[in-house]
Amino acid sequence: MLKVSNRIASMELSPTLGMSQKSRELKDQGIDVINLSVGEPDFKTPDHIKEAAHNAIVNNYSYYSPIPGFLELRKAICNKLKRDNHLQYTPEQIVVSNGAKQSILNVIMSVINPDDEVIIPSPYWVSYVEIVKLAEGINVFVPAGIEQNFKITPEQLEAAITPKTKAFLFSSPNNPTGSVYSKEELKALAQVFEKYPEIVIISDEIYEHINYIGSHESLAQFEEIKDRVVIINGVSKGYAMTGWRIGYIAAPLWIAQACTKLQGQMTSGASTIAQMASVEAFNGDQMCTQEMKTAFKQRREVAFELLSEISGFEIKKPDGAFYFFPEVSKLFGKKWNGQTINNPTDLSLYLLEEAKVATVTGEAFGAPNCLRLSYATCEEIMKTAISRIKKAIEQLN
Repeated sequence: MLKVSNRIASMELSPTLGMSQKSRELKDQGIDVINLSVGEPDFKTPDHIKEAAHNAIVNNYSYYSPIPGFLELRKAICNKLKRDNHLQYTPEQIVVSNGAKQSILNVIMSVINPDDEVIIPSPYWVSYVEIVKLAEGINVFVPAGIEQNFKITPEQLEAAITPKTKAFLFSSPNNPTGSVYSKEELKALAQVFEKYPEIVIISDEIYEHINYIGSHESLAQFEEIKDRVVIINGVSKGYAMTGWRIGYIAAPLWIAQACTKLQGQMTSGASTIAQMASVEAFNGDQMCTQEMKTAFKQRREVAFELLSEISGFEIKKPDGAFYFFPEVSKLFGKKWNGQTINNPTDLSLYLLEEAKVATVTGEAFGAPNCLRLSYATCEEIMKTAISRIKKAIEQLN
């Protein structure tokens, strides 16, 4: 009997993409569904970036690029890292890929052998787990609940390290919680990593520009561990370029070379047109990132006030990204029309059916008592969605 490989059979479908698909299917049936499940800015790509893409087409950027990306783009990324983050990299340490997700996959596949352990703070982005599984590594989760603002402590980190630990993978600002690690918190984690020089640290910073509490902080700023830190970033969130599919790593040279080798056998270089648009994103006017952050912050304030009024939601105001991650366990056991809410998956499906609002179960992110709602949508739609959620939850008994 023909069947798929074990690695594919054991892989979970992306819950975030799955809920978005369900939402689209209902919309195609003419049902008025509001989608709060998607991690995608609703803004248009800024005009000066689109113009750069148009110029690239006119100037015949239609041939294969170097595997790690055009030198011009890698230089622009180095300039960005120096300008915005005060970090020094060379173009040889940059690898441009088809989105930050591929960048993470490249790194994990390049450094993880079967049964190597990867420490992942929980809640985590859904794809981390499946990427580690694909590399035949072992996920080691370190839970951090709402009571500690979803951030792990140095003591928790050190307790999770074993002789088999090969990598640490996390995001700040965080998806799904919106939590942001401060410089002091990162320094405390870095002091733990100093004791374990064999651990590669993978820092997903894709939400860098959506930070409401100050300047972005990276683990790569600490010289004692910088030679083991891999920065993951891209243009999707900060520049509203999700569909352009440009991500990158800034990494120790040996990891960059390994990722280039791997990418050369998988996808080769990313879209040439998207690369040239990204040059303009990094080199051009940065006011667009500030304008989007200002809009997201305003939406956060409105959403926080409305969500705080929902009985059964315990909620923290996020410091970054564009998600709320309420703790909803007080709603477990409640019923409606014979249907019992036993977990956040039940609640998410109930809200889709009853409120016509798509959310994502916290179980997808390693948080079995939470629910993720995106506020990357216009204020009026968001208000309507939260009103529907409130009404549906008030029906539970």
